[in-house]
Amino acid sequence: MTAVRKRRGAAARKRREQQLRSVIAGGVSVVVLVVFWGAIWPYLVGALVLGGVAGGGWWLWRTDRFIRGGDRQWRYDEAVKTGHRMLAEVDAMTGTEFEDFVVELCRRDGCTDVRRVGGSHDNGADVLGVLPDGRSMVIQCKRYTPKSRIPSREVRDLLGARVHFKVDVAIFVTTTYFSGPAEKFATENDILAVHRDHLGLWNNGASLLSLATVNGLGQGDRQHRARWKATYE
Repeated sequence: MTAVRKRRGAAARKRREQQLRSVIAGGVSVVVLVVFWGAIWPYLVGALVLGGVAGGGWWLWRTDRFIRGGDRQWRYDEAVKTGHRMLAEVDAMTGTEFEDFVVELCRRDGCTDVRRVGGSHDNGADVLGVLPDGRSMVIQCKRYTPKSRIPSREVRDLLGARVHFKVDVAIFVTTTYFSGPAEKFATENDILAVHRDHLGLWNNGASLLSLATVNGLGQGDRQHRARWKATYE
């Protein structure tokens, strides 16, 4: 029992000594702060100012990132809505709305100076502009039902428009398909014939220039005719 009391007494003395040292250290710190306050306070104020500036800068940076992120998301959503419409929605457009839709796709692909010129006296042109590679273009737009066919005479009119407007490239964009003679005339005269299938590719992100690599393809094989009949007949 005596040994236990001794250990307890030693522990109590040690705690009192630690408390005393803490009080003395705190008092010395206060005394030093009071004595040297005139020399210390500019550094303290400077540290507070720097901390405030750093905190404000961080807040502005975070806010800027948030705003820019929201703007990028909005632009992305708008691009998706513009470039990924269902063809059924395109079929429900008026002729003027379809021309505006083609203008939007051209601008999405980087075409410049794109403008709609269609009207009663359009000289065979609905859209004029400049391709991303610098060549000028004229576009004829025809929003027909999928069961219709573009006849040769309408493609010939576009060839005349290319001469009339003195442009480099003629493009025929339609929601349906070309007749055999019309498609042959287009490919023989370097007219880009964008039929319904190619319009779907363009609508879903393929560039306008990339469609030139499949010009004259995609609407004449047996499998395509079977799919078309299953969908529209």
